[in-house]
Amino acid sequence: MSVEFSLLELASVRINETPCDSFNHAVAYAKAADALGFKRFWLAEHHNMQGIASSATAVLIGHIAGNTQQLRVGSGGIMLPNHSPLIVAEQFGTLASIYGDRIDLGLGRAPGTDPVTSRALKRDDTAAENFAQEVQVIQQLLQPSTPQQRLRAVPGEGTQVPIWILGSSLYSAGLAAQLGLPYSFAGHFAPAYMRAALKRYRAEFRPSLHLEKPYFMLGLPVIWGETEAQAIFNASTGFQRIVALFRGEPMWLCPPVDIAQLGWTPGEKQNVEGFLALAQIGDELQILDGLQQLRDELAIDEFMFTIDVFDRDLRIQTLSMLERIKGHLR
Repeated sequence: MSVEFSLLELASVRINETPCDSFNHAVAYAKAADALGFKRFWLAEHHNMQGIASSATAVLIGHIAGNTQQLRVGSGGIMLPNHSPLIVAEQFGTLASIYGDRIDLGLGRAPGTDPVTSRALKRDDTAAENFAQEVQVIQQLLQPSTPQQRLRAVPGEGTQVPIWILGSSLYSAGLAAQLGLPYSFAGHFAPAYMRAALKRYRAEFRPSLHLEKPYFMLGLPVIWGETEAQAIFNASTGFQRIVALFRGEPMWLCPPVDIAQLGWTPGEKQNVEGFLALAQIGDELQILDGLQQLRDELAIDEFMFTIDVFDRDLRIQTLSMLERIKGHLR
């Protein structure tokens, strides 16, 4: 079977621009993906991070869904420790009531922020420990209700919004397998455990009413250029951003620079390379070859790409490049 292509969006804010600018670009980006036949467009939840504007994830999902026709739009993901299960079920039940069977609910166990911000979100410090139970509560709230059921999600009950488990660890892989749910691995920032997590997911998978066999989606960065040198130059925007993350600095999307001008230490360079171990950076043939190798080795069902470049036209052009190579993947 052919592999599916999807996109993960953080609503990145370019330096000296506003969140509104990033939202307008996200709509144009999603419309281009919709026209090209991409499968999904997911938005990530982050808080208190200058340069990332996807904090009100459910609101942005509605904005994107309302401006597209075919894309499945969802969360990559909702960080469940920050929210009550009932609120999540109501929000995504509302989205499904408006946009029908185009909404996905990806759930993650991490807070998506720092401890100070986690406390400001006013959730229990032990919420992450209850992740498995809270996923099951949301599942129940999105199913058809029973006459005796006292707690209901209105809207939400009966919408059966598809739930995904997101993760970057063996724990999430085991939970997705136990619940018989599709699994999305965050290879775009935590590649080290990807193979071990995939092995566990497939080995422990239990068929469920939701899924008969394992379904694995891999997130990874793609940076394209007409030449390898141009691709590396384009990728310097992401390099700067990851260094800023490690330093605790604002993560504005900055223009690309020559690698010699990055000003990173040898340790920072090594950390960035580890962070981006699965990134496909190169010309069209190099990216095709890299994706084919991953597909051959791991039998991946779906790729979810992050495209972290400064030039908005280049970002949309990269979608066309990906669509060209998709038909060549076996």
